[in-house]
Amino acid sequence: MKKIKYTMGVALIALMTSCSISGPLLVTDNKAMEKRGEASYNIYLGFIRPMRADASIQTAAKNGNITKVATVDRKIYGGLFKSTITTTVTGS
Repeated sequence: MKKIKYTMGVALIALMTSCSISGPLLVTDNKAMEKRGEASYNIYLGFIRPMRADASIQTAAKNGNITKVATVDRKIYGGLFKSTITTTVTGS
């Protein structure tokens, strides 16, 4: 009985934890990194997302009024019921 409670407790903790993955997607020779733009959307229950979900590099650059892209980063935050995907662009 004690083993079953322990196993259920470990399973519950594993289900309630979240993770975050972040990494660079693109680095260019453009040196100016004065501006920053972001684009993101949420995914619910692992597969439900908004119809016009857009976390593209182009949208992030437009949101930051960037014409020359220097770096692009992508961050994925995963939770139990909701995940968020964010693209961050820096440049000038």
